Amino acid sequence: MVAEATTPLIGFRTFAMPADAPDYLQPYLNATKRYGAGFGSLLWASPQTQAARFDALLDAVDVNDLVVLDVGCGRADLLQHMLDRGVVPRQYIGLEAVDELAAAAEAKRLPHARIARGDFVHDPTLLSVDADVLLFSGSLNTLSEAAFYRTLAHAYAAARRAVVFNFLASPYLAASSFLTWHRPKAVLDFCATLTGELQMWDDYLKGDATVRLMKATR
Repeated sequence: MVAEATTPLIGFRTFAMPADAPDYLQPYLNATKRYGAGFGSLLWASPQTQAARFDALLDAVDVNDLVVLDVGCGRADLLQHMLDRGVVPRQYIGLEAVDELAAAAEAKRLPHARIARGDFVHDPTLLSVDADVLLFSGSLNTLSEAAFYRTLAHAYAAARRAVVFNFLASPYLAASSFLTWHRPKAVLDFCATLTGELQMWDDYLKGDATVRLMKATR
């Protein structure tokens, strides 16, 4: 069990993964066979590049005292990074499809945290937990172009205040065949169909970019 959240988890549900793992999850499943729930299973190049992406997300949006959905949370490293920076969400919901990683996130027993198991691409209703901010760090990198944009549209519809995500913005960091990169202009053009309140940062890590989509508070 993880530490109980301080507020009710609205719309919290857990869904089983499909019997046949989809292509976008297979790299993580293969990695967990080799590394278990170790850092190597997250498919990051290093803890330093993971931290750079986390910092970019947290610089883009203030999640203090907000309900946050970490989509594809892995081991909940992002929540630990938040707490190390003195950022304390009112509630952190981690959504993870790989059981070994979800179990590792639960085992940390971090404050204000709940972990849900499920595949947000297969079932985008998992994004609808009434979170203020949806965060994606690396969890879009193995998706096809169509799934990438479809997921962003679902995420924007589900968020109360903002969606912040990073993506591979050039082939520089997309050396593996299972990784997909996107041209920044194409990403921004698509995001502009969702909201006029958007901003992109690409100065923190070569080949990566972070985008923030804001919406009117409900």
